[in-house]
Amino acid sequence: MRTRAKICGITRSQDIQAVVDSGADAIGLVFYPPSPRNVTAEQAAELVKKIPAYVQVVGLFVNATVNEIKSVLDSVALDVLQLHGDETPAQCQFIGEQCKRRWYKAIQVKPELDIVQEIQRYQAAGASAMLLDAWHPELKGGTGHQFDWSKFPKLDIPLILAGGLTSDNIADAIHTTQPYAVDVSGGVESAKGIKDQQLIERFMQGVQCGSAK
Repeated sequence: MRTRAKICGITRSQDIQAVVDSGADAIGLVFYPPSPRNVTAEQAAELVKKIPAYVQVVGLFVNATVNEIKSVLDSVALDVLQLHGDETPAQCQFIGEQCKRRWYKAIQVKPELDIVQEIQRYQAAGASAMLLDAWHPELKGGTGHQFDWSKFPKLDIPLILAGGLTSDNIADAIHTTQPYAVDVSGGVESAKGIKDQQLIERFMQGVQCGSAK
């Protein structure tokens, strides 16, 4: 099965065209003020106008309230919510129900974490997928680090690989983990929040090569 790909942390309209031209399946918008890739609802609404049909728009939130997410949804047509903070399964379920959106949870792979058990907790709460990212004591994603891919499980829920992915390692990453999808941000940037068209193209070529192995 073809591995899907999401390019996250889009801040500029010209980067959207590069992502679309590359064949990526989804574009990620970050609604987390501490992030250098953060966009306001007003900025996001303008960016979404450039995204064509069949390319999904994912909104990334970190410990946001239902009202905060609904405020974004009032002006931004998000297809899926990516919950990237400390949200419990019950909180994720509540957010999904109240916001009437599919959601998936990002978890950081800490050394002592029982990954399978953690995934199953969110799966039972209605997650449409799970994203596995590298652990960092302070940052919530976008760390540029990768975790031990040998710990990537095989389960009956779509799993998304993130963390330290670049055009140089993506083919091996897919071959090793066999994920449903991959998620990249810093690995295709010339500066934080500024995407590089050539890096995006090379990354997507790597995705195709990894899927074909």
